Amino acid sequence: MMKFIEETTDYLKEKGFESPEIGIILGTGLGQLLDHVEILKEVSYNHIPNFPTATVEFHKGKLIYGILEGKKVIIMQGRFHLYEGYTLQDVTYPVRIMKHLGISTLLVSNASGALNLDYKKGELMLIEDHINLQGGSPLAFKGVEQLGERFVDMSAPYDTTLNSKFETIALKNNIKLHKGVYVSVVGPQLETRAEYKMLNLLGADAVGMSTVPEIIVANHLQLKVAAVSVLTDECDPEHLKPVDISEIIAMAAKAEPDMITLFKELIKTL
Repeated sequence: MMKFIEETTDYLKEKGFESPEIGIILGTGLGQLLDHVEILKEVSYNHIPNFPTATVEFHKGKLIYGILEGKKVIIMQGRFHLYEGYTLQDVTYPVRIMKHLGISTLLVSNASGALNLDYKKGELMLIEDHINLQGGSPLAFKGVEQLGERFVDMSAPYDTTLNSKFETIALKNNIKLHKGVYVSVVGPQLETRAEYKMLNLLGADAVGMSTVPEIIVANHLQLKVAAVSVLTDECDPEHLKPVDISEIIAMAAKAEPDMITLFKELIKTL
């Protein structure tokens, strides 16, 4: 893998991706942050050597380099998922590339369903911990020890200092920011009533189909990491209604300005 990583980073450096400080992964329906970025360079995923290609229609599939709040950032506009047929190593390859280019902090966003019925759609949740139900690990491959410690400690996968700053920013800007546990499943099908009940019993507050693999690899690479979920629907097994994906995208867009405020204000402090 190291050979592939070097090929990819060499290509991006030639394209002008120079010494980014912060990596950002934008989740489903969350692209408005780019309106606040001074974009210096952008490359489609399908032009980057060894990179996967986004196949979900609402994921744009571009790697963007620019300036946000005075900091050099590299932004994934569109991420990869197991449900697209990729491996966990594919899904997390861009995190390894961002680290190799120079980032020390990774900020992640996603759209997820609210399992905790005290949380409502259109609100945000700061991820404090997670449960991996994707059936594997992005670190379970031969030679992983050449890229970092094989047995990665996950007692505190989300940086407590970053999370504390997020909470302060939310308070100052009157943003409702819940805290909770995110559970990641494979998808792409949504959950049954019985599955929602099970996830509640496990202690999860929100459910989605991404993020956890990237967080594991970020910890493997000793990056400081924080993640925010935009809650796009309410997963009440007793009053379950068919989900409209277009409604989920619209709800993500509605909640996104608050997430942008959190990210921008946090980046100012880094």
